[in-house]
Amino acid sequence: MRLDKVWKFKPYDENIVLKIQEDLKINRAFCRLLAQRGIRDYESARRFFRPEIGQLHDPFLMKGMHTAVACIDHYIRTGKKIMIFGDYDVDGTTAVATVYDFLLQHAPSANRAAQLCYYIPHRYTEGYGLSDQAIDHCHEQGIALIITLDCGIKSAAKIARAKSLGIDIIVCDHHLPDEDNLPDAKAILNPKQIDCPYPYKELSGCGIGFKLITALSQEWQLPFQHAAEYLDLVATSIAADIVPIDGENRILAYFGMQKVNTKPCLAIKVIKDLIQSKHIFQISDLVFSIAPRINAAGRMDDGNKAVALFIEKDEARARILAEGLQSDNSDRREVDKSISDEALLIMEEEHGMNQYFSSVVFRPHWHKGVVGIVASRLVDHYYKPTIVLTESNEKITGSARSVFGFNIHDAIAACSDLLENFGGHYFAAGLTMPKENFGLFKERFEQFVKTTITEVSLLPQILIDAEIDLTQINSNFHSILKQFEPFGPENMRPVFYTKGVSNYRGETRVVKEQHIKFSICQTDSKRVDGIGFNLAHKYDIIDSGKPFDIVYTIEENEWRGMQTLQIKVLDIKAQAS
Repeated sequence: MRLDKVWKFKPYDENIVLKIQEDLKINRAFCRLLAQRGIRDYESARRFFRPEIGQLHDPFLMKGMHTAVACIDHYIRTGKKIMIFGDYDVDGTTAVATVYDFLLQHAPSANRAAQLCYYIPHRYTEGYGLSDQAIDHCHEQGIALIITLDCGIKSAAKIARAKSLGIDIIVCDHHLPDEDNLPDAKAILNPKQIDCPYPYKELSGCGIGFKLITALSQEWQLPFQHAAEYLDLVATSIAADIVPIDGENRILAYFGMQKVNTKPCLAIKVIKDLIQSKHIFQISDLVFSIAPRINAAGRMDDGNKAVALFIEKDEARARILAEGLQSDNSDRREVDKSISDEALLIMEEEHGMNQYFSSVVFRPHWHKGVVGIVASRLVDHYYKPTIVLTESNEKITGSARSVFGFNIHDAIAACSDLLENFGGHYFAAGLTMPKENFGLFKERFEQFVKTTITEVSLLPQILIDAEIDLTQINSNFHSILKQFEPFGPENMRPVFYTKGVSNYRGETRVVKEQHIKFSICQTDSKRVDGIGFNLAHKYDIIDSGKPFDIVYTIEENEWRGMQTLQIKVLDIKAQAS
């Protein structure tokens, strides 16, 4: 089943476009891109194109930061044990590595190696967040303070138990807090708290860990460069956790990518060597090359292996650890494909599935580590809010993914009385329930989606930034376009629309049965080459001999050491009348 995509132009203010064009004297298409991204004049454009480290906010503006820093400083100086605890995904493991390694290198204690440890819960035996097993371990080891990273904000009961055992907790989390059930922690660092004055709310979990170490740097009168050593890990977390790349995240990602490409940490360096990448990395390379290998540790085995790689200082040992993650990622791909194929078959065989507004599929034997990836694949195929569930520790557990304009976290929250726990974001969430609740949950979730989802969310959309002619695509145009990087949510790679293009001398062809290699022109203009993944079913439109319309992004293609511009076509339609 293939759903036709809706093409929709992003709105913009014409007066602001004219103002930017007057101030910057650049192509109107770029002025429109800037206006869509909240740029209003020369000064805001300068800050956008030329981020500065000095634009980062004072970490002590974050509620709880003074208390957190004083607490850590006191425990360090009095010789007490501190555990750095985090989630098993990329955001959590980069955050743990950042805070743990910073304290290990710079905390004002001669005995800091003995004072510090880290802990990543096992996805299968413990699950997400603080567990009783972790708290018992801390109690046995004499841990006085746990610093949670990328988790903890929903762990009120577990934190109360830790406190009853004499363990203090500092929560560093970016997930949405419950207004009426905040944990009784020593300090909570989360800018999404209602009364937190911190100006930027969308930091990643590792980003909040970074703000903590910058605050500790100030407290201990260390140069900022000590904290800046971890910016490549912060950029990796921003890329992998799909947080907005605007405001402070843009600055962190901008300078983090500079470090990735000039002096990356040993972990990123050995992974780049392993995949034999010699080109300049972009955010997308962190998403598709680095993140899957880091995530594979927690998905297939143990997330502690990812932290071990991030903090390793010996290159030979780092290579061995990276090869282990590479092997985990290969296993993950096989399992992912097998379960995705089975889930798609189930969807096809369940009569009436197309009548539903949501997809909820469950098989007890599915691998817990890949159900989130499978959910994403089902959304790509059927374009519905989707939950993929498996069985773990006598419970049903899994991951949810959503579609444009639908808050899946709220939908799951509406069924929270049937769940043991849940958490997540607008587009992605996780949940666990007793096995006997599955049938009722599936009904209730479907009913909530059916009565709340809007028509605009029922069809996949391609949001278009601007219309241009093919003649505008050249090296100068691309050099300005590159200055919009790093791309991500709230600053996606610009999508362009061009109407009335034609097959250039019949050279467009289908490759590998699913994709199209393009050679097109517009009104006898120069030839432009490109590729369209999974667009083979649109070939008849191209081969008809009639003009057609395309939407696409502009990218660099590297082949045998040569870099050329190409377009990546996202969709094709017969020319509008």
